[in-house]
Amino acid sequence: MGTVVVGYVPKPEGEAALAAGINEAKLRGSKLVVVNSHRGGQEFDGPAARAAEDEMATIRTTLAESGVEHDIRQLVRGFEPAEDLISIAEANNAELLVIGLRRRSPVGKLILGSNAQRVLLDAPCPVLAVKAQ
Repeated sequence: MGTVVVGYVPKPEGEAALAAGINEAKLRGSKLVVVNSHRGGQEFDGPAARAAEDEMATIRTTLAESGVEHDIRQLVRGFEPAEDLISIAEANNAELLVIGLRRRSPVGKLILGSNAQRVLLDAPCPVLAVKAQ
C-alpha cells in the first residue's frame, strides 16, 4: 500500500489540500498521512497548543468519515514546515505529497512562498499543489 502525505494548515488552502489528499488516497488505495507542523517557540504557548489540538480534532472526524486509512502527525520540533513534510514523505516512501497554495497578486506570483517552493523543489515524490476555492 502506498502513502499520500498532506501538508495541513487550518486555513482554506489546508482544507483544499486535505480534500485533494483524501481523494487521491481513495483513487490510489493508499494510506493518508496528514502533517500539521508548527515551529514552536514563544508563539506556540498553552492557548495556541490547545487551539491547534481543537483544529486537529475536526480533522480526525473528517478523516474517520472519509473511510481512508490515515495517520495524523502534529509536529512541534522547531523545523520549517517544508522540512517536516519532506522528511515524512521520505520516511514513508510517499507516492504523492499534497500542499495548498495561497492565491497571490500578479507581482506575488513572481515569488512563490518559501515553504511551497522548497517542497516543490526538494520533495522525493510528485507534488500536487492545490488552491482554495
